[in-house]
Amino acid sequence: MEKVLIKTKQSFKFSLKKRFLNSRFLMLMIIPAIIFYAVFNYVPMYGVLLSFSRYSPRLGLMGSIFQNWIGFQNFEFIFNFPDFWNAFKNTLIIGSIKVVISFISAVTVALLINEIRMRFFKKGVQIIVTFPHFLSWVVVASLFKMLFDETGSINHMLEMAGMSKVLFFGNPKLFLTLIFSSDIWKEAGWSSIIYIATMAGISPDLYEAADIDGASRLQKIWHITLPGIRPTAILLLIMSVGGVLGAGFDQIFNLTGSLHNGRVMDSVQIIDTLIYQYTFQSKTITEGQATAVGMFKSLVGFALVITTDRIAKACGERGII
Repeated sequence: MEKVLIKTKQSFKFSLKKRFLNSRFLMLMIIPAIIFYAVFNYVPMYGVLLSFSRYSPRLGLMGSIFQNWIGFQNFEFIFNFPDFWNAFKNTLIIGSIKVVISFISAVTVALLINEIRMRFFKKGVQIIVTFPHFLSWVVVASLFKMLFDETGSINHMLEMAGMSKVLFFGNPKLFLTLIFSSDIWKEAGWSSIIYIATMAGISPDLYEAADIDGASRLQKIWHITLPGIRPTAILLLIMSVGGVLGAGFDQIFNLTGSLHNGRVMDSVQIIDTLIYQYTFQSKTITEGQATAVGMFKSLVGFALVITTDRIAKACGERGII
């Protein structure tokens, strides 16, 4: 029995070594990614301890952690902060709607591009819808302000047509519509790339069999394409849920004119803009309290990912864990 175990261990070590040697070039390719995440994601994680201490520039980060430990006082301050729960509610609403519309728009764009039969035209459309992703929110916000501001092109055309101006940036509902529409315009094309790649992996035999059976394009999309991309779509949806509390600081910050648009801030003030305003402008929130907010967001995001994963598995999907 011992000889059998020893022989099994030796064969396992040999096969593991053989697999490692066969994959050595792939292993070399992932080393830069491992270094990147180690340096920028894992090494700085000790900084979350700052949320349990009072930061002092004289003591530095580690000195503040060891000498000014205050427990959960930073969390108590944040949870009792006057505008925090309103910002938390806005963040959940905006973030949740963004997850849903981003998911739907990305799948829709991928389906439309996949149905284009002319290869040259298909590549051109894909480039056009992907390009806005590479524009910063500073540029996108400036473009939308030129179009939808009170003195912008849209209102100028409305005046020429004898109609009254529309305050897109002064009406909370219209401003939220601008937030969601600009996010779709900027990111839908880029997010659709993974779905397009997944669609390319679906066997052409399935479509040929559907053609023989006389299926229409919509029937092929419903019965072949959508089931083919469902595992990828569920995986991406679960991962995107973890970023619900992000809600897009760059977008809202630039569209609101650096937080000076008081007419809509009650409806679009999210956690990140709240922390920016009271940390860097009014100096009401300290570094430790801001770190506590970041840790709170991470814990909520983690809980949302785990919950969504469990729901997906309960529905018969693969999940991520």
